[in-house]
Amino acid sequence: MRHHNGMRPQDIVILFKIMLLEEGSWLSKDLARSLFLSPTEVSFGIKRCQYARLLDSTGRRVARRTFTEFVLYGLPVVFPTQPGAQVRGLPTAHSAPPLLAQIVAEQAYVWPDAEGEVWGAAIAPLYPKVPQVAREDAQLYELLALTDALRVGRPRERRLAMDMLSEITLLNHV
Repeated sequence: MRHHNGMRPQDIVILFKIMLLEEGSWLSKDLARSLFLSPTEVSFGIKRCQYARLLDSTGRRVARRTFTEFVLYGLPVVFPTQPGAQVRGLPTAHSAPPLLAQIVAEQAYVWPDAEGEVWGAAIAPLYPKVPQVAREDAQLYELLALTDALRVGRPRERRLAMDMLSEITLLNHV
């Protein structure tokens, strides 16, 4: 394997997608297509995740407890972001389901996206194609929006996101 230089932001999305597909059979090329990544990048992402012990040795099962702890406590530090300029985009964090029903906020957060219909403060997605991925996979969209709530949310939003992500990743086995 190539030298390990740490995780990349898209690795988080790869892990969430594998977690959603875990019960079924899937191919790396299909994973790449659904995430708008190259097959090579998915292959390298899987290897990085195995090296970090976030995937088992087969690369097909997420180490849910380790991954959940990383998302809850490490991801906001390793892949932080700050709200930016007002742009049109796809809602994220507290502005998207499932937090949208529980949080009332004056300021919407969005991933910049020409096809988006909501104006809000720009939040840098984990990688540029995240809005397209989210439009095609509602379950993955919710996981990524909750993840953004951890990255930019206030304490209440972060606590709700932590509880929801923990329930989804640890209890429900998606």
